[in-house]
Amino acid sequence: MQERPATGRAAAGNRGGGQGGKKQAPRKRSKKRGLLWLFFVVLLGIVCAIVGYLLIILNGERILSENLNKLNLDQASLVVDKNGKEVAKLSVAEGNREYVPINQIPKLVQQAFVATEDKRFYEHGGVDLFGIGRALVKDIIHRSAKEGASTITQQVARNIFLNADKTLFRKGTEASIALALERHKSKDEILELYLNRIYFGKGQYGIKTAAKYYFNKDITSKDPKQQLQIWEIATLAAMPKAPSTYNPISNPDKSKERRAVVLSLMQEQGLITAEQAEAAKKVDYNPNVVPKSNKQYQSFIDYVVDEAQAVTDLSEEELLTGGYTIKTTIDTKAQQAMENVYKNDNMFEKSKDEVQIQSAMVIMDQHDGSLVAMIGGRDYEKNGWNRATKPRQPGSSFKPIATYGPAIETGNYFPWSILRDDKVCYNNGKYCPTDSNKVKYLGPVTMTQAIQESRNQPAVWLLNEIGVKKGLDFAEKLGIELDSEQDRNLAIALGGLTHGASPLQMARAYGAFANGGILEDPHSILSITNKHGDTVYEFKQPKPQRVMKPETAYYVTQLLQSVTQPGGTGTRARISGRTVVGKTGTTQHGIPGLPVNAGGNRDVWFVGYTPELTAAVWVGYDNTDKNHLVRQSSGQAAALFSAVMSKALEGKPKKSFPKPEGIVEQAPEVSVSGLTAAYSEQTVSVELKWTAQNAKAGTSYRVYRKAETESAFTMLVETPAPDYEDYAIFPDQTYTYYVTAYDPETKQESKPSEQVSVTIASGAVSPSPSPTESPVPGDAGGTDEGGGAEEGGGENPELPIPSTPPGGEQTPGGESPPPPSQPADGPSASPSPSEAPVISLP
Repeated sequence: MQERPATGRAAAGNRGGGQGGKKQAPRKRSKKRGLLWLFFVVLLGIVCAIVGYLLIILNGERILSENLNKLNLDQASLVVDKNGKEVAKLSVAEGNREYVPINQIPKLVQQAFVATEDKRFYEHGGVDLFGIGRALVKDIIHRSAKEGASTITQQVARNIFLNADKTLFRKGTEASIALALERHKSKDEILELYLNRIYFGKGQYGIKTAAKYYFNKDITSKDPKQQLQIWEIATLAAMPKAPSTYNPISNPDKSKERRAVVLSLMQEQGLITAEQAEAAKKVDYNPNVVPKSNKQYQSFIDYVVDEAQAVTDLSEEELLTGGYTIKTTIDTKAQQAMENVYKNDNMFEKSKDEVQIQSAMVIMDQHDGSLVAMIGGRDYEKNGWNRATKPRQPGSSFKPIATYGPAIETGNYFPWSILRDDKVCYNNGKYCPTDSNKVKYLGPVTMTQAIQESRNQPAVWLLNEIGVKKGLDFAEKLGIELDSEQDRNLAIALGGLTHGASPLQMARAYGAFANGGILEDPHSILSITNKHGDTVYEFKQPKPQRVMKPETAYYVTQLLQSVTQPGGTGTRARISGRTVVGKTGTTQHGIPGLPVNAGGNRDVWFVGYTPELTAAVWVGYDNTDKNHLVRQSSGQAAALFSAVMSKALEGKPKKSFPKPEGIVEQAPEVSVSGLTAAYSEQTVSVELKWTAQNAKAGTSYRVYRKAETESAFTMLVETPAPDYEDYAIFPDQTYTYYVTAYDPETKQESKPSEQVSVTIASGAVSPSPSPTESPVPGDAGGTDEGGGAEEGGGENPELPIPSTPPGGEQTPGGESPPPPSQPADGPSASPSPSEAPVISLP
C-alpha cells in the first residue's frame, strides 16, 4: 500500500525539528571560542603582570644602584620682603641632623615607631599590598592622590631618592625602590636609615637631634637621667604623620592627642601596660627645655611657613629644603622695632620668680590685610609658642565688637547717646556687672564717656537693649565666631567668651573700623616661586568685604579716640604727631578661692589703630595662678603699643580716617536746666518745673526719681511739657529728681539736669530744692595721667565676667563659666526688693 504524505502540521514539525538540531553545533563552537579568548586574556594579563613586576624590580635596582652612594642635595628656601630683599634662609636638612647607629637607639623607641608607622614592617617585603590597596581606594573615592599609606621602607626610599609628590607614578617608583632596598638591606639597616632621616618639625631631622631639641636628652647616653620616658617616646613617634601639626611646641594640645593614639597602639601591641599608657597620656609638655634660637624675626618666619603650607599643600620639610623663594609682607623696620622693645625688660613688670610675664603683638595694614610685624612672646626663640595666634579673654577691648559697634549699626545710637549706668542685676539676679571706677553708677551717661572710662554697666545695659544676637552676629562679621550656645549671654559685652580671641583676630576686627567698615584677610605671603622661577602661589586680593556701614566705622572711631585722650584709660598709647584710637581691656584672674580684689588680673590688652596701621597687644602669663598675676593695669599694654608703633610709623606719610559723605555730627545739644521742685499742699503733689535749651518740635522730657529707700533712679514719666506734678508720694520720704530731654526722631536722650530733692514731712511741708553734683563727665575720680580707672594704678580690674552664683561670692571673669544664657531680643524689667534692681529675662 502506498503511504500518504504527512499532514502539513506534522511536516512542519519535522522540518522544524530538523532545523533545530542543526543549530546546536554552532552554539557549542561559540562557547569554546569564548573560553579560548578568556584563556588568552588571562594569560596576557599574567604575562603583563610579570613583565610589569620585572620592570618595577629592574627600575628599583637601577635607581638604587645609581644613587646608593649619594643623596638628593637639598636647596635652602629663601624668605624675602616685598622688595625682594632676603630676610631669612630656611633650614637645610644636613644642618640639623646627627646620625646614630641602630644599636644605640633604645629598643622601645624602635618598637614605638614600627607600631605607629608600619606594624607589619617585619612581615612584608618592602611594600604592604593591603596598605596600597586601601590607599588606592581612598584616592579613587576622593578623586585625588592624597593618601600616603607608605611602609617604613617606602618612606626611606622617598626621603633618600625622591621628592614627596603624591602621584601614582611616584608611588610606583617608590615601591620599586622599596623592593630593591629590602633585597639589599636588612630590616635593622632600613629602620636605622628611617630613624635618622625622618623629619620631626622645627627644622629637626633624625631621632637623636629631635630628642635633644624637644627634650634636651641624648639617647646614646648611659646616664639614667638622659633616658627617654614613655610619654617622650610616644610624643616623638607621633610627629612623622604631620611634623608641623603634631610637634609639642607648635601645637601642644594636638601633640598630646596624637601621643595618646600612639600610646594606645603601643599598648595594643603589648609594648607597654595599660597603666603605663594612662600615666603617659596625662603628662604635659614643658617647652622650657627647648634651646633658644638666635635667628631673626622667628615669629614672623614661622607664621609664613605655616601659611605657605596652608596655601600650597606642601609639607614643612618640602618648604624648608625645596629651594623656594617666598615673598612676604614683612616690614623689617617695624619687625626689628618690635623685637627691640620686647627685649627691653623694663617694659614689663617683674615676676615673683623665674617665670616671666609674657606678651604678644601683631601689626596689620588695615587697607589690604598684609601683616607688617608679629612677635609671639618674649622668649619665642626659646619655645616657639606663638601667642599672637592663641586665644585669650579680651576683656573690655571686646566692647566695640560686641556692644557699641552693633548698637551704632542699628542706626538708633550715636556716640552722644545717653546710656544707663545703674546698679542693676540681670537674669534673675545671677549676673551683676560691677565697675572698678572710683565713682560708680552715674545713672545717665553718654556712650563716649562710658567707653572712655571703660564703664561696664552701660555696655551690658546697651547689649541687653539691642539683643545678644546682634552682638553675636556683628562679632562673626568681624571674623570672630562665637559659640552660639555658650556665648549667648550678656557676658560677651565685657569680653567674657567661651574660647576667647587671639591678638591676630582682634587686630583684624579693629582693622575693619579703621578701614571704613571693610574687613580684609590677614596674610603674610605675596607669592611663592620654585627653584626654576615658576610661580607656585600668588596672593589674590579678594573682593572688598563690607561688614558694617561706613557711618558705624566712623562713629566707633570717634568713640575710641576718647580712650586715648585725657580722662581715658588708654592715654599711654598716644604717639606724638599721630592720631591714635583704641581700647584697653583687662580680665579677672578667675582663680577659685582667691578673692577678686587680690590685686592681679589674668590678661591685659590694648587694641588700637592709626590711619595707617592697626595693632593688638596682649600681656599676661601662660598659666595664671596666685603667684602669677598681672599686677599692673592695661596701661602697660598701651605703652607697648606706643613704643613699637611710634618706630614703625617713622617716615610713613600721614593719612586720615575715612569720613562718609553727609555724616551726621552731633546737633546742637538740647539741655535741661533750672529744675525746681516744691511740695503743694493744695494738690498734695510735688510740682516740678524746668527750662530747655535748643529744644525742637516734638521734644519730650523724661523725669527720673529716686526715693531715699531706693538705690537707683527710675524713669517716672515722659511728658511733652516742661513741667510735671508727681502725685505718687508718701509722707516721711525724701525724693530726688532729675530731667532729660528726649528727641523721638533721633531717639537720643540729653545729658541729665541737676538733681533736686524734696522731703515730704508728716503734717508739714518741707520743700528743699537742693541742687547736687551732676552725675556726668569728670566723676571717674583722680587717675594716673588723667586716665580712667585702669590707668589709676591697676589694682582694680574691669571685671569682664562678673556674676553672682548661689552663696553670694562673685565668680571672677577670665576663663570662668559665663552666666546663664539669655534671649537675644530685649529684656522685660521687673522690680526687686534687693539692693540692686533685677532685670528678669524670660
